[in-house]
Amino acid sequence: MCGISGLFDTHGQRPFDRALASRINNIQAHRGPDEDGLHLEPGLALGHRRLSVIDLTTGQQPLFNEDDSVGVVFNGEIYNFQALVPELQALGHRFKTRSDTEAIVHAWEAWGPACVQRLRGMFAFALWDRQQQTLFLARDRMGVKPLHYAWLPDGSFVFGSELKVLTAHPAFVRSIDPLAVEDYFAFGYVPDPRCIYRNAHKLPPAHTLTLRRGDAAQAQPQPYWDVQFINDNPIDLADAEAELRERVREAVKLRMVADVPLGAFLSGGVDSSAVVATMAGLSSTPVHTCAIGFDDPRFNESAFAQQVASRYRTDHRLEIVKSDDFDLIDTLAHLYDEPFADSSALPTYRVCQMARKHVTVALSGDGGDESLGGYRRYRMHLGEEGVRSRLPPGVRSPVFGLLGRLYPKADWAPRALRAKTTFQAMAMDTVQAYHHSMSHLRTEQRQRLFAPAFERSLGGYQSLDVFRQHAARAQTDDPLALIQYLDYKTWLVGDINTKVDRASMAHSLEVREPLMDHPLIEWLATLPSGLKIKGGEGKYIFKKAFEPLLPHGVLYRPKMGFSVPLASWLRGPLAQRMRDSVLSPRMLASGYFNARGLQTLVEQHLGGHHDHATALWMLIMFDAFLRQAQAPAQAVPQAATPAVAMPA
Repeated sequence: MCGISGLFDTHGQRPFDRALASRINNIQAHRGPDEDGLHLEPGLALGHRRLSVIDLTTGQQPLFNEDDSVGVVFNGEIYNFQALVPELQALGHRFKTRSDTEAIVHAWEAWGPACVQRLRGMFAFALWDRQQQTLFLARDRMGVKPLHYAWLPDGSFVFGSELKVLTAHPAFVRSIDPLAVEDYFAFGYVPDPRCIYRNAHKLPPAHTLTLRRGDAAQAQPQPYWDVQFINDNPIDLADAEAELRERVREAVKLRMVADVPLGAFLSGGVDSSAVVATMAGLSSTPVHTCAIGFDDPRFNESAFAQQVASRYRTDHRLEIVKSDDFDLIDTLAHLYDEPFADSSALPTYRVCQMARKHVTVALSGDGGDESLGGYRRYRMHLGEEGVRSRLPPGVRSPVFGLLGRLYPKADWAPRALRAKTTFQAMAMDTVQAYHHSMSHLRTEQRQRLFAPAFERSLGGYQSLDVFRQHAARAQTDDPLALIQYLDYKTWLVGDINTKVDRASMAHSLEVREPLMDHPLIEWLATLPSGLKIKGGEGKYIFKKAFEPLLPHGVLYRPKMGFSVPLASWLRGPLAQRMRDSVLSPRMLASGYFNARGLQTLVEQHLGGHHDHATALWMLIMFDAFLRQAQAPAQAVPQAATPAVAMPA
């Protein structure tokens, strides 16, 4: 696991300054503390920060082929590289290392841009072919590893694992994209391929970008893979359970190859528990497991993690984080480079910090909810779809639209009585309704929050357009498959994978996600949706498959999630910080917000009349981003000390 960076002159062969190339590379030294590598030649600079995981002695980068005509900088892991090596050797390629990185170089020589089709893993890489004067960038299918890029005013091209590589370049213009602001206040993150800055981009998952010197101006990302939901696999339940266990076993086994200490996150949820159970069956020694608990019982899953740890006799480490552990706001803003509002980034940072004390590589259960129908919102959406399918839009839209307008917003009421959102969604079409349910701040809330001048600057753009564009490519009319596809393209990449990558890399920890193994994803997409959600039970097939390996109480308990007590924080110890941030001169002068709207949110939340915790947290993190954006780019600061109480 590493950090990559680079500069490319798209027009000619102007030399790049070594000090500049070194500075933008080392701005992400946290991603690779073991070694740094730099290669410069006319019109090109390639940088690499290395976290040594495989082939500790000879895997330095940039890594070149036999005649130094093809080189690569690479972030990630190629899990099938050991199978590729003999195939490439048979084609005449000679290997000088034992690293998976070298397989990429020779795969390019053998298959050109189609090499990505042969790679199984998580990756972002930039490859230079001197003979073809071509720079080739690629990102893995599920977007586990990040890759950012921009064209600079002089026509040169800059790329890096993190956005801070781009902002560290003195020619990069930090002009905020208003469309990204709209997206952020809808989703809580800026979805790919957009960045918070106008001229910066994220290479989308499962895409490549090819730049040829002298012909790079029109270069556009090109897709090389997509998940296709077939949902017509005729397999019976027993065979599906057995095959699912075996496919998970293979995905886990591939990810247990490392030359450094390896372990797993164990939250006590279904997915991480299944990964740990599978690892235990593959390991001759106890699996190292790490868990974070909270001193607030409403958010503490550590007892369920302990059940799994005890069953498999893992070397289990638990740390209890105090419920007032909110001193990471500025650290997170610096780490994520653009506004990011998932408050579970706080405990994710802490569990990565703790895990790194014991292991260098950790397996996680991320991706299971999206592939197997684990979220409560999936079941609610299917219920709404049942009503939509029975009522014509001409009846449904006006009736439920009126109910949605008249029904009061009742944050204080039991969930079953909070019908306003449901009524609003019932008046919408499928894609609009799912966007409504996924929006942190819904359309009317954003309109009240934004200043009229800023609304006009959007030119009619709404974040719904993101979902519309992806839905048009989904090629499925299955209600569950459609929203799973939308989550793959937005939530999983922009929120989950971004959160885990930045939090883990802040501590030089490599996290591997077996449930995002693309052959597993492809196979799951063939299963009928009725095997994923059945009788109101999410992850039905997954839970049935792992019944022999996990306690019933772990498999079938209510989903808790990795949450923090935001509402109480913002009325208690964070109240003054919240007021100072949301109503700061910086926010009021930004031009984005309606000042009276900000004041109302603060007053209503502090008065206990409404729960505006989500909106206020988003505003706090946006203010923290603005403060960072106005400061000179700098390396990630040393990790903050956690507030930890060891369990009795």
